[in-house]
Amino acid sequence: MDRLSLLVFALAVLFWLLVGSDRLRAKRPDWHWYVTGYPRTALRVLLTWRKVAHLNDLTVSHKPNRRLLGVLAVKGDPLRTHTPRCSFPHPTPNGLSLRVRLYAGQTPAPFLAAADALVHAWKVHAVRVVSPERGIVLITATASDPLASPNRTTGEVSGSLLSAVVGALETGHAWLMDFRRVPHWLIVGATQSGKSTLIARLISELAPQPVALVGVDCKGGMELGLFQRRLSALATCRTEAIALLGALVVDMQDRMRLCRMAGARSIWDLPEKERPVPVVVVVDELAELYLTNGSREQRAEAEQCSTYLLRLAQLGAALGMHLVVAGQRVGSGLGPGVTALRAQLGGRICHRVNDPGTAEMALGDLNKDAVTVAQSISEAEQGVAVTTGELGGWMRGRSHMTTPSEAQATASEYAGMAPRLGGVVRALEDLEGGDAHE
Repeated sequence: MDRLSLLVFALAVLFWLLVGSDRLRAKRPDWHWYVTGYPRTALRVLLTWRKVAHLNDLTVSHKPNRRLLGVLAVKGDPLRTHTPRCSFPHPTPNGLSLRVRLYAGQTPAPFLAAADALVHAWKVHAVRVVSPERGIVLITATASDPLASPNRTTGEVSGSLLSAVVGALETGHAWLMDFRRVPHWLIVGATQSGKSTLIARLISELAPQPVALVGVDCKGGMELGLFQRRLSALATCRTEAIALLGALVVDMQDRMRLCRMAGARSIWDLPEKERPVPVVVVVDELAELYLTNGSREQRAEAEQCSTYLLRLAQLGAALGMHLVVAGQRVGSGLGPGVTALRAQLGGRICHRVNDPGTAEMALGDLNKDAVTVAQSISEAEQGVAVTTGELGGWMRGRSHMTTPSEAQATASEYAGMAPRLGGVVRALEDLEGGDAHE
């Protein structure tokens, strides 16, 4: 290609970038970032790295900062410092990342403190600093807030059994809840925080799959009742919840015997034709199962619910039984059973909450920074939550919106896929028969 052709080509590309930039940003924001945003930001990172490192005490000196002048010790700042070596910025769908190799004696703490300075120097939305291995710091910059558009497509769909794309993460990737990887989940959030939206999206994503969905909604079924046609069973009060959970525990024991007879350690080791259907139990408003008026009868009911939930959480993962436990307030004030149950729920999601104790209960054993970030979620950020993730143990995400009409349409469309759980259905029917007889 001669110089004239190369010049014409370059001008054509420049014209396309200037004219088609807005159209490209609307249709494919990731491509727009790769073509127009990433080169500028990567160049800015490379040009400013040495200066930013020097101004924020990220550099080291190979010479001591103390000198002896006779019998007098003099201490001062080193005049010649060395900047830690960073890799070339690697592009991500909505930002870039680079690895920094620490000098001997350096720790990640100064880099964590310099995150805000990096945001301003690189003109990006946010900077996240983690240490994935000893002597290495991973700096991830996000160009724009991917959670500003809650229904922005991530380009990924649920492709495997018991996995559901429920929203978008701050990295720009899909927010995936995979029950094969993390069998049980705890979801907390205040009223209007987006907790119910997340649950609705989760059920909508699981509805087309060969999975039994079981609901416990002690608010009279106002939330999970939208999906009743797709649910294999629904309990709307604590008495029904006891019957339903008790029947699931019996079913779990049957699955244990089946695996023991087949010499299998889980139902996934069984032949597909002999494998029981996976069950996902969604418990909305956990506190309703634990709160009592102090009477002996209600305390006994609460203890029974606590025991059943704990057994399902402890033994259910290998037997294809999974828990999703949600509530506005989840804390030790509900009783020791809640703390024991929390320990079995590896997946954590915390929306905006009204009390620090709930955020601490959900995320405190993961990372103190995660608790602080969760408490900073404002009322305007409906659907935004802090969830367990791969990058440093947690990240922010936002669930996709599912309207009540969409929920009912999904339930109707996949009503024929609801497996029949005979033991659970009989337990609820026996309860209704007993109530009618009384």
